[in-house]
Amino acid sequence: MADRLGSYPHFRLNFEQQGKRAKELLKAARTGDPKALARFKSPPKLAEAQYLIAQELRFHDWAALKRHIAEMTREREVAVANASSTNASLLDGDERTLHVRCGSDLKNPLQEAGFRGDFYEHNYPYLIGPVREGAGALEERAKFLVDSFADARDPPLQYEAVLRGLERAEQQLLDSADYDRVVIWSEFDCYDQLMLVRVLAHYATHRRPKRLELISIEDFPGAVRFIGLGQLPPEALRMLWMKRKAATPAVLKLGLDAWRALINPDPRGLAEIMRSGTPELPLLANALHRHLRELPSTVNGLSFTEEMALQLLDEKEMNLNHLFGRMTYERDPLPGQGDLQVRERVFNMESASARVYERRPGIGRDGESRPPWTDVLTITDLGHAVLKGEVDFLSLRPRSRWVGGVQIGAGFPDWRWDERKREPRRV
Repeated sequence: MADRLGSYPHFRLNFEQQGKRAKELLKAARTGDPKALARFKSPPKLAEAQYLIAQELRFHDWAALKRHIAEMTREREVAVANASSTNASLLDGDERTLHVRCGSDLKNPLQEAGFRGDFYEHNYPYLIGPVREGAGALEERAKFLVDSFADARDPPLQYEAVLRGLERAEQQLLDSADYDRVVIWSEFDCYDQLMLVRVLAHYATHRRPKRLELISIEDFPGAVRFIGLGQLPPEALRMLWMKRKAATPAVLKLGLDAWRALINPDPRGLAEIMRSGTPELPLLANALHRHLRELPSTVNGLSFTEEMALQLLDEKEMNLNHLFGRMTYERDPLPGQGDLQVRERVFNMESASARVYERRPGIGRDGESRPPWTDVLTITDLGHAVLKGEVDFLSLRPRSRWVGGVQIGAGFPDWRWDERKREPRRV
């Protein structure tokens, strides 16, 4: 039977291949390879080699790896069979279901996995705001999206079209209460967790469906770093479906409290929620911490994203595409920003009165120029001074930006983030 479920080599693991890797590691150690030998705590044996390979893939042990691969294989076989059957067994077929996601990445994979519920994309970058509520809030968000990202679309974004899209999304959220079951899919990062609290806050104050359920994950075993649900093969989504949890009253209350703190121009309430550990939503506390680090640092006035960018440029010049990749896959302890959000935050530094980096046209690996992604960035002497804390970046008066409900810039309260104390401070 044809398998049309695509290729996911990093998360669709093969047991025989992993067994071969364990034997190769053992052989290398026994022949004296220093790197291989250094991984073993005792005289090299196959059992420890298997354990090391399992740990490398983020499993507790070899038995857990074996069980995981067997379960993935079973679910894949069912998904393949369903794809060619007119009597497919639908995982969400027992109730009228709506799947909620902060982007479109799961729309097709969910169908391939055997889901037939409707799909709702609630896609707004709450992590870089603005997020105020009330009269004019949607208009403010639409203007922000057009001002920040219009040139990244073809054709460019138009204000009226963006505003209508935001209005439709709000109406879809209201109408979602008509479903028997709503399932919110999210992972650990700021983008997802802030979307999650926004939607939970809505259901805490509006009519909600009979069943509201969450799928929220921190990691998934595989050969590369887990960044998000969009990396996973359809059979993995089937497995996660079995682990969904109901949104309890305590979860709804935390979502509402976190949302109200997020939209507040005073970030201290959000920090207090972060310090609580958010046990009802275990992934939220880390996401709030990462979000609050986008406040200007008490050390140099840089957001964490800005600081990461300058740190990488301090090592060597690179183009924006390479910078985004290294920040996402190497530096950011909680990656989740899309390429356009990183572009917005990095390029916003160019609005300062003097440059902390210079930018020039560049060529990609394929020999083509694709500005701004192939543009090469080189840190300046001023950038070095800012990075060291010798010059406060906000003294250079960069363009105003948002961190949730907090507006950063000249004329606004000067909120800073003290990472050592993990608290915001007004200076």
